[in-house]
Amino acid sequence: MSGSQSSAQQKSRQALQHLQKQLAQAIQTRPDKLQLVLVNLLCGGHLLLEDAPGLGKTTLARALSQTLGLSMKRVQCTPDLMPSDITGISVYNSEEHDFHFIPGPVFSNILLADEINRATPRTQSALLEAMAEGTVSVDRKTYKLPQPFMVIATQNPVEFSGTFPLPEAQLDRFFIRLSLGYPDEQQEVALMLAQLTGHPLQQLKAVLNDRSLRALQQQCDKITLSAAMAGYISQLVRATRQHPQVRLGASPRGSLALMRAARAMALLQGQAAVTPALIPDLLEPVLGHRIVWRDNNRYQSSAAAQQGFWQEILDSTPQPDFPDQKS
Repeated sequence: MSGSQSSAQQKSRQALQHLQKQLAQAIQTRPDKLQLVLVNLLCGGHLLLEDAPGLGKTTLARALSQTLGLSMKRVQCTPDLMPSDITGISVYNSEEHDFHFIPGPVFSNILLADEINRATPRTQSALLEAMAEGTVSVDRKTYKLPQPFMVIATQNPVEFSGTFPLPEAQLDRFFIRLSLGYPDEQQEVALMLAQLTGHPLQQLKAVLNDRSLRALQQQCDKITLSAAMAGYISQLVRATRQHPQVRLGASPRGSLALMRAARAMALLQGQAAVTPALIPDLLEPVLGHRIVWRDNNRYQSSAAAQQGFWQEILDSTPQPDFPDQKS
């Protein structure tokens, strides 16, 4: 690696560390969870948060928008929510004798779709084009969404009454599925003390903007990924397709997502190249929601059972043999 490239990656890492510290002021969770949020951000992906109410999902979305200086809009999903409530509508102007398009909340940098599984499949599908193409089609016209664009969707993984589970095609559009989980005792005390005189969100300042975010995303493209590592990632993904407990394994989109996530994680950790040590922490967040189990209850299985599955995948796949490369 050249000196200038190494210096650029070092500056990128420092900027990302600063961003993570800012987020940690508002979100009391494990550092590795925030790292996964940053991985998702660097890869320009969409984030699915699965947690019980009150664990900071909405706060995380607001903290991201404030620290990045980006616009954010929220949609509370309910069974009576219509697709046009998300995408926007065309309204007839009697004076001009023409229709004018009024953009919906999807026209923002960050869209928070709260309790997305409470919306009907028709409304859920209104987000598919936006998530896949970055565009919205209304009345035979296509409109580009602001860039960067990111959907943060939340759902309660425990309560299923009155919900419409996301289909596999839409789950596959989310880059990472994440659960923040309950804070430990020290984090919960810190959360209460931080809100004695107000909410930490009020103190957050923008540390990046859309231009600097794009520069950080471009740094990920400079992280080396060898043919051996590409083969290793492919073998891991293919192992999900061949496992007896899996009906439908991760697709090639999953392979590409795991590759991109590994390069982003390498940048976060100050590495010049992707190594096997980066992969274990990314497998479940990147691939878990892209798998259809033979046993439907597997989706609700314990964390220990899920961890055992991914460990089995790792143990059955030989690692490429090469030394770690640090920047």
